[in-house]
Amino acid sequence: MNISLCGMMGVGKTTVGKLLSEHLHMTLIDTDSVIVSRHGSISKLFEERGEGYFRDLERGLGEELSADRNAVISTGGGFVLREENARALKENGVLIFLNASLSTLLSRVTAEDRPLLKGGAEKKLKELIPLRYPVYERVSSFVVDTDGKTAEEVAEEIQRRIRV
Repeated sequence: MNISLCGMMGVGKTTVGKLLSEHLHMTLIDTDSVIVSRHGSISKLFEERGEGYFRDLERGLGEELSADRNAVISTGGGFVLREENARALKENGVLIFLNASLSTLLSRVTAEDRPLLKGGAEKKLKELIPLRYPVYERVSSFVVDTDGKTAEEVAEEIQRRIRV
């Protein structure tokens, strides 16, 4: 079984994914890291090729990941916006939406390292949240709220809820 994490940038998917993979002795796959290792900087991909190209790379990776077993998969913020990616992740496991408030996200992200936040993190997050949260909720097996919790507490809650 795979455990896949989705949610907005800055919610803690990578940090929680690392803890889960260590606790459960599973492989950690970070979709953004895989894309960077294969294609270079995400910021540069957005600049030079556009968001559509980046989303196509994610789609190909989603197909690949559907065959994985015993992995914790930390997705990029837009990864599950394509239904086929969400379906692929759920084929062999559970997909969990890590939820956080705008104030929590703003305390964790900067526009410098996030291509979609260029032009102001707060403004962009206020635009993205109403578009993405309904999708995250719809495609996920369940939601874990992360506000006011440590990454360790979030990882423990996930383990309790999936009973591993």
